[in-house]
Amino acid sequence: MSPKIAAESSPDKVVVREYDEERDKAAVEELERRCEVGGQLGKAPSFVTDLMGDPLCRVRNFLFHVMLVAEYGAEKEIGGVIRGCIKTVTRGKNDSSGFPLYVKLAYILGLRVSPTHRRLGIGSKLVQHLEEWCKKNGADFAYMATDCSNKPSINLFTLKYEYVKFCNPTMLVHPVHAHYKPIDSSIAIVQLSPQFTESIYLRVFANSQFFPKDIDVIINNKLNLGTFMAMPKKYLPKWYTQSGTLPPSFAILSVWNTKEVFKLQVKGVSALTYACCVGSRVLDNLMPWLRLPSIPNVFRQFGVYFLYGLHMEGKGASRLMKSLCDFAHNMARDDDGCGALVAEVGQRDPVREAIPHWRKFSWVEDLWCIKKLTTATQEANGSCGPSDWCKSQPSSSVIFVDPRDF
Repeated sequence: MSPKIAAESSPDKVVVREYDEERDKAAVEELERRCEVGGQLGKAPSFVTDLMGDPLCRVRNFLFHVMLVAEYGAEKEIGGVIRGCIKTVTRGKNDSSGFPLYVKLAYILGLRVSPTHRRLGIGSKLVQHLEEWCKKNGADFAYMATDCSNKPSINLFTLKYEYVKFCNPTMLVHPVHAHYKPIDSSIAIVQLSPQFTESIYLRVFANSQFFPKDIDVIINNKLNLGTFMAMPKKYLPKWYTQSGTLPPSFAILSVWNTKEVFKLQVKGVSALTYACCVGSRVLDNLMPWLRLPSIPNVFRQFGVYFLYGLHMEGKGASRLMKSLCDFAHNMARDDDGCGALVAEVGQRDPVREAIPHWRKFSWVEDLWCIKKLTTATQEANGSCGPSDWCKSQPSSSVIFVDPRDF
């Protein structure tokens, strides 16, 4: 559902209006191609994203979503674009009742301004109009996520629009190489039904932050490849006979197939880095018995699997989580064109240390900034969620990263 927004004229030749697929698709695709997006690998190269011919793909999976474009000048060139969506999420638990606190949250993403249209105020106008859409549709807060090195975006949101730096999740990336990873024979890995997955997630993430109320929609989405649980094999027979119970030790995660939505490509590496990456594949092909973890060809377009809902409990849980990630790697290895596994977790989340990753391909700190949209009058009328989320200490170190946001 995407409520219509009327076009609005501006004296400085910038007009912001809602995206029209038939009219704007070609121009927006060209704009996206001209803008390098994503994060950095080793602080040198960059990810370039191909949205697979669907500029709305990043927000289509949300009930409430919108995409705005900015026209500039008499020629009405598309100089910028921005996307937004609204969902209901947890912001921790109520100290008195112990029940989760829910707020209506807007996510602002995909802000792009053409290199030939920068410093014209287009980015500011897009953010302003999107915030107004968010307010009209009842959002209590808005947040955005970016790489810590993206200073122009950070300055725009924090200095001009008063967003505050809220948290620094860690993005962990593991390339998919040519060899299967062995799974410990003492560990059982089972696929869970959507219904059982929902009941587990509602339990283990009830007190986390950003856990979406519509988790059932995510689990049943066609991009979700399944939810898997690892446990010691000795618990398997008893666990199957006790429906609805959990084993004393387990790890769980879900796999989201982003390669059907967008693809990435690494650009900007040095000649030496490129040669080393190619050399690792050549050596692996010549001597496959060494089982070298060669770097896949990330210099052409590739897809990724996003791992979300990562949680572990009990004795030896870190080993169980590592085995689950290895299992996901083997799934990706069998999927042509999947070049990496990606997970994003809170810096103090216990699962962080258990997730296999390559440092050169990962970000130690992502940056999420947040802003309260509701007014004092709305708070007094009880028409918004808790007003101190931006300033309060988080009640949990766990952040649930919605795969639709990735």
